[in-house]
Amino acid sequence: MTPSKAATATPAPARRPADSRRPGGARRGRRGENLAGYLFMSPWIAGFLLLTAGPMVASLYFAFTDYNLFDAPKWIGLDNFTEMFGDPRWRTSVEVTLWYVVVGTPLKLAAALGVALLLNQKRRGQAFYRAAFYAPSLIGASVSVAVVWKAIFSEDAIVDRAQSTLFGMDVGGWTGDPDWIIYSLVALTVWQFGAPMVIFLAGLKQVPRELYEAAAMDGAGTWRRFWHITLPLISPVLFFNVLLETIHSFQIFASAYIVGGGAGGNACGPADGSLVYTCYLYVQGFENSRMGFASAMAWMLLLAVGLVTAVLFWSQKRWVHYEEGVR
Repeated sequence: MTPSKAATATPAPARRPADSRRPGGARRGRRGENLAGYLFMSPWIAGFLLLTAGPMVASLYFAFTDYNLFDAPKWIGLDNFTEMFGDPRWRTSVEVTLWYVVVGTPLKLAAALGVALLLNQKRRGQAFYRAAFYAPSLIGASVSVAVVWKAIFSEDAIVDRAQSTLFGMDVGGWTGDPDWIIYSLVALTVWQFGAPMVIFLAGLKQVPRELYEAAAMDGAGTWRRFWHITLPLISPVLFFNVLLETIHSFQIFASAYIVGGGAGGNACGPADGSLVYTCYLYVQGFENSRMGFASAMAWMLLLAVGLVTAVLFWSQKRWVHYEEGVR
């Protein structure tokens, strides 16, 4: 018997409800969202192009020109760089800056870590102490603090009298001595240890207390617990602080310029005792009106900081310990 057509007919597929989100509508929606995002970002984009990227490109061009801010730039090729490497004051600025970075940065980080270890312990008034130690970082970079700092370390001031009374040393004030003025700048940067201290304290809070308890039960002393537990576990935080403070140290200007004496012949300290790199760059660019030479110096500083940053990132593989899978 032949089966009926109704029995053999394939049932029609069920109609799906129409999808309101069609490809064209989705694309228009994404385009609208992107447009709104770019609209909100437009102030930052304009500021970056006009105030950062544009001046950087212009300074790169000026680095190869003779430019004094008043006349049209004149192309001179590599003459600025050749003169720079042969300039004894430029070499002095490099030496002073490297000395400041190598000495000031470790001392500042050591002070920050030491205070963070103290504040990590439970005691009364922790909130007050944290605020008190952090406050210098908020005001330390201001001009007023640099002026006060210069007065404190000047001749016959409080520091000069204290060292004469306690140690019998009479140097006539740190800011007036070419050999001592750089130490006043190091003391100022160490005094501003509040920011890295807060970062260290946040890292110390993440170290499990159980590790210290287990190490103490095994007979490990304070130093061994610090060396084998604390330092490895906060090494990412330590790396971050080393990187940040090293870059900041290369950029020191306001305190060195003001403590050194400000504008004039002693703009960078007596006998160039505080002639840091940025101070000499400012003197060449704005006091001597040699903006082309200053632009060349600025790009050399950028290359130096980039090289130091690359070396630090390369070295982290040897001493920074991240959690597995985190980099």
